[in-house]
Amino acid sequence: MTRIVDQIATRFRRAGIRRLFGVPGGGSIAELIEAAGAVGLPFVLAHTETAAAFMAAAEAELGVGPGVCLATLGPGAASIVNGVAQAWLDRVPLVVITDCIDPPAALHQRLPQTAMFAPITKASLRLDPARADEQLRDAIALALDGPPGPVHLDLSAEVATAPAAPAAPDAPPIATGPVTPFPDSTTALLAGARRPVVLAGLGAAQPTVADAVARLAERARVPVLVTYKGKGVLADRHPWHAGTLTNGALERPVLDGADLFLAVGLDAVELLPRPWSYPQPMIQLMPWPMAPGQLPDGPAHSGDLAALVDEANRCLTPSAWEAPRVGARAEAGRAAMRVPGSAGGLWPHRVVELVAAARPGDRVTIDAGAHMFPAVALWPANRPRDLLISNGLSTMGYALPTAIGAALADRRPVTVLTGDGGLLMCLAELVTAARERLPIRIIVFDDRALSLIKIKQQQRGFRTEGVGLDGIDWPALASGCGVTALAATDEAGLIRALDDTARLEGPVLIAAAVDPTGYGPTMTALRG
Repeated sequence: MTRIVDQIATRFRRAGIRRLFGVPGGGSIAELIEAAGAVGLPFVLAHTETAAAFMAAAEAELGVGPGVCLATLGPGAASIVNGVAQAWLDRVPLVVITDCIDPPAALHQRLPQTAMFAPITKASLRLDPARADEQLRDAIALALDGPPGPVHLDLSAEVATAPAAPAAPDAPPIATGPVTPFPDSTTALLAGARRPVVLAGLGAAQPTVADAVARLAERARVPVLVTYKGKGVLADRHPWHAGTLTNGALERPVLDGADLFLAVGLDAVELLPRPWSYPQPMIQLMPWPMAPGQLPDGPAHSGDLAALVDEANRCLTPSAWEAPRVGARAEAGRAAMRVPGSAGGLWPHRVVELVAAARPGDRVTIDAGAHMFPAVALWPANRPRDLLISNGLSTMGYALPTAIGAALADRRPVTVLTGDGGLLMCLAELVTAARERLPIRIIVFDDRALSLIKIKQQQRGFRTEGVGLDGIDWPALASGCGVTALAATDEAGLIRALDDTARLEGPVLIAAAVDPTGYGPTMTALRG
């Protein structure tokens, strides 16, 4: 007899999913882990449900189908919400399966789980034994369809082990349709622009789109600003790379000099929540239709994004921008992130530069916190997804679990740049990294505080309370989790630690004792 749980595992395998992440429970989740293993899909044990969602989302961001994460009912379902919210705001395809209670009249550990997930998913529903395979097929297709995002399915043990109905036919592939020539209004804006600027966002973070953006930048002489999620759409050292876009102060000289914005895959969720203050017209090119929001009204076209960029390239004439000035502007932006501290020892921007020089082939994951300002600016990205960051949600505790998911996806070495506060939120995942023997280098910016919150308290004249993290012995903590660990208090010590651990195959943690006094001016330079 084929059970519904067997049908789910088979459907996952046919969809290209490689593994499941989660924290198991004793009901339907245990059944699903067993069924998945029977068809060759391993289960990766995380130590929090939120971390499991980050791991699964990392695989999805790297193009390994939708990610899949599992949680038990009640506390497991409640715990995974933060990871699902991250996928929701960063447009990541994710399938979230939670155990639930049958009969519904039972109260112990019962939460309104479908209602709880509904605001942060594209769909949240309970699997029906009569059409569970059809529901799962549609859920996978919905997660992948634009804009991508998470879907949630409640699966009770009774439904999981029930006999399966005949399998539903596969969903047809998602088609974008041909790109037709732009209407006259769009063509006229492009043809008349003398100083256009490309604004590349998360929707552009695909190799084919990145190649099209490079062709446009080079032929039409157009500067490109990239969002945090768009890092690598144009390589940082490309002559037409103009810096990073946040809707802050640092990119204003480039934006003020433009006469047209060509937004390529730019999603308003990527920008700081303040009004868009530029009067120049904007043309939006997206792989999927976007609802009106923070960005100005103007021509909007959706479909095959690489083809749309090529069509825009055809309409543009070579601009009046000069590559040396664009390059100088990008370097000025990087220089603004190199703020020295007032004390000796390690400055955060030097940690980024030294680690990037020592690990030139690594992908990087960056946690939320004050260290992310120099990290995003100074870590060079050459291709999309070279840098992974939580931008829409900007959640702490993201970088290490995401590195685990990314390393499992393609075994490429990953550097983790995390603050001490962020790592404490997911500390148990050091055990996961050690167990899986993953090629991860974890760099802890050990400033003994929640520095970003401390800066905000100081800016408002408040007491700096509730932000101290004194006395953490990071090498001892990491060693207890099975991770090789060292500490550095100056540049020579950091270089030595990187050299001494360069050939180790498993995870390594290096705690860099940084001077945080430059963080405040750095944030002011970036955001204004």
